[in-house]
Amino acid sequence: MTSRRWLTALIAAFILCGGVWAQTNSQSVRKMNESSSQSGTKSKRILVAYFSHTGNTREIANQIHDRVGGELFEIASVEPYPAKYDDVVKQAAKEQKDAARPKLKNKLEDPQSYDVIFVGYPNWWDSFPMPVATFLTENDFSGKTLIPFCTHGGSRMGHSVTDMAKLCPKSKMLEGLAIQGRSVKNANKDVADWLKKLGFSAVKKPNDGSAK
Repeated sequence: MTSRRWLTALIAAFILCGGVWAQTNSQSVRKMNESSSQSGTKSKRILVAYFSHTGNTREIANQIHDRVGGELFEIASVEPYPAKYDDVVKQAAKEQKDAARPKLKNKLEDPQSYDVIFVGYPNWWDSFPMPVATFLTENDFSGKTLIPFCTHGGSRMGHSVTDMAKLCPKSKMLEGLAIQGRSVKNANKDVADWLKKLGFSAVKKPNDGSAK
């Protein structure tokens, strides 16, 4: 009898300990999952970066941001470009010829925290303005997804996508979007269709199309 009682007590203790361990382990896993979920919510995943001289590209950048969320980042050079069109054309041509890298006003904090980077710009001489080149070379987007978009006067994206791929050979490039400068106010449907084609679902209600 004594042996049987001892054995019964031992089995009961083992089952009790196993239950306590299982409950403790379950709570630990739940806390770990909650922590991961919270950190994932706070992490920055989508960036909409753009350079805009006249405001057209800024308009498209805002339309994209209104739909995909994430963060907006304006690429702006320390030295502003001239106001006159002809002067801008001349300066842009010289900067491209010299492969210039104009100094930027703002620095992107923690570029590695983003998975998808939309990169917007006006088409200058069939490519992007050199401040965009500075942005792409100063930040390591290896392993990231880059999505170009541009505004133009008739030459669409030119060879800007090829140029971007050369500067970021370790990034994945998705299909870009080109919008004529005179059509940016009415580009909401084009932007929405393009994003849907790329697999982005709207996470924010689109605004009325006005530039911010």
